[in-house]
Amino acid sequence: MQFLNGITLLLVYQLAGEIIVRMLGVPIPGPVLGMVMLFVTMMVRGRAPESVEQASTALLSHLSLLFVPAGVGMITHFGRIADEWLPITLALLLSTVITMVATALIMQHTSRWFTKPAQVQGQNDE
Repeated sequence: MQFLNGITLLLVYQLAGEIIVRMLGVPIPGPVLGMVMLFVTMMVRGRAPESVEQASTALLSHLSLLFVPAGVGMITHFGRIADEWLPITLALLLSTVITMVATALIMQHTSRWFTKPAQVQGQNDE
């Protein structure tokens, strides 16, 4: 029964997000807004309900099944992928490199906010 309650709660938040997005015309997906609302609720409560933990654990254990539609889509469009393999490969490689560089730069920039320089710490200790 806990699993059913957890799935129901997850779907209610997804539905609420979808309704809000459609009513307000917000340019983000409804399930994403629902997930943000669920996250805020759990932050306010300080923990996730046991039913949500049980349902999310069960869903995560079967996560690989969610990749089946993507695999079927790849097989369906295999001819097109084979014809356009070079631009697809270049796009994947470039986007991976750009993402890694951007992540490194952002991490380097934001880490400065949370760490004090060694010289300043040494002067404060004396």
